[in-house]
Parts: sequence; structure tokens; C-alpha cells
Amino acid sequence: MSILRVVSYNIHKGKSALGARDSLKELRLGLYGLRPDLVFLQEVQGRNDSRSVIDAQHMSLGAALRMEVCYGRNAIRSATDHGNALLSRYPILDHENQDISDHRMEQRGLLHARVSIKGYDVHCFVVHLGLFAGSRERQILALTDRIDRLVPAGAPMLIAGDFNDWGDRLSPLFVQRLGVYEVFSHAPRSHGGDIPRLRDSMRRLTNVLRGVPNSLAMLERHNLVSMDGNYRIAPPPRTFPAVFPWFRLDRIYQRGFAVRSARVLRGRAWSRLSDHAPLLTELELP
Repeated sequence: MSILRVVSYNIHKGKSALGARDSLKELRLGLYGLRPDLVFLQEVQGRNDSRSVIDAQHMSLGAALRMEVCYGRNAIRSATDHGNALLSRYPILDHENQDISDHRMEQRGLLHARVSIKGYDVHCFVVHLGLFAGSRERQILALTDRIDRLVPAGAPMLIAGDFNDWGDRLSPLFVQRLGVYEVFSHAPRSHGGDIPRLRDSMRRLTNVLRGVPNSLAMLERHNLVSMDGNYRIAPPPRTFPAVFPWFRLDRIYQRGFAVRSARVLRGRAWSRLSDHAPLLTELELP
């Protein structure tokens, strides 16, 4: 049995939520402390000819965490580029970045890597989908087409990133078409879901003041989508903006794993690093 710690994080090019300060140093420390095995990164600054301190962020993070790295550049400018990256504690056998841009205003890519983990070839996809619903649907069709062509049926698979799917319209398609499930839907105990209602917060605060045991415990989450992709009990967690998460943008989908836990990493330490909150999940390979 192999246990994997998987992180997905839109790092906002290594800048704080408002872009006022560089956060790459703190980001390295934060990720190092998580002891991840796989890190799915979006909005990674691959090249910056004018500011060497934020150049090749994927290489800097990979060196700090002692992980293998692959990078797919998507948005290319005269002096800069940025895109998606995968960091892996296990060997990356091969990788390819597929252009899935839907129009000239947004450059989007699909980074597909095959990672060797304890005798399994695990197919990892790092995605950052478009801002428009039509674009996202066409980009998901490109993803499903690639999986149909290149991923063996039943092979372990992870799809993670910034889906910009605040209405949660894509989950049924993932379940029905690809047989993958969002990790928060299968975690026995997950953290960091909805922002509690005011009266619930007041009730919990009152219990704390009264000394009621376990009054600070996080609420347990339940299934998001059933096996047929129709039944919804709870939506995926809010991850954006990190300071006060309101939109449900980030996801980790899996196939072939058992989910031990899933959580959103919140608090001031994380909200200072990026405009998104990172996701962390523990998965088991049989």
C-alpha cells in the first residue's frame, strides 16, 4: 500500500493576493512543510527576463523540495511566460503540454505527465481552464479526448488544478465520462468546506466559551456526486479569494485511489502567499 500526499495550488506567479509582494520564499517553505509527493501548480512563472528572482519558479520549487519537475508554458510574452507545472517525488517517465487555448485572449494548456509510483504508471493532468463556460466545456472535451487516446482503461489518474468552475457544472461530466471523483466527495473526514453561517459561528463560539468539548472541531463533509453523477449533498470547497474564500475554483479529481483525507489550507500564513487557497489530499494506491 502506498500513501501519496497530493497538493494542488494556483501560486499566482509567486505573488501575494494583491500582487504587492513576492512570496516565492515563503511558498517554498510552506510546500516543504507539507511533505508532498505530487504538486500540481498553476500560474507558474517559467521565464522572467527582467526579474531573475522570480525566473524559473518551477525549477526553484523543485530544487527546494528535491522533486522532479516538468513545466508547460502557456502564456508567452516578449520577456516572460507562465503556465502549469508538476513536481514529483517519483520518476516522471514522460510529459507533454497540449495547447487547449479557446481564443486569442486566453492562452491555456494541458500538462500531461506519466509518473512511475510503486509499480504503477499514474497519469497526472495539470489544468487551468478558461474564464468562459463555453471555453471550459471545449477544453474538457479536449481533455477527455486525450484520455481516451492515451490513458489505458482503469489506469490510476489524477486531474488537478484551477477549473474556474464556480458553478460546479463539470463534476457530473467527470464522473459519467471519465469515472473520476473529486477527492472531497470520498474523503472520510474533510476540512475547509463552506463558510459557516453567522448563527452557526455564534453557536460554536458560545460552546467554546462554555467549555463544551470538541466545539472547535471542523464539520465533516459528505459526498459531492454519487456514482451515477446526479446526487449532490455538498458542493466542493471554496478556495478563492484566499483571504475570504467565496468561489469554488480548485479541484483534485482521482481514479484508482482510496481517499484518506482532503482539506483546504487556510489562515493568514497561506492567504499571504497567493490569491488561491491550496488543496491537500492523502490518497492510497492498493
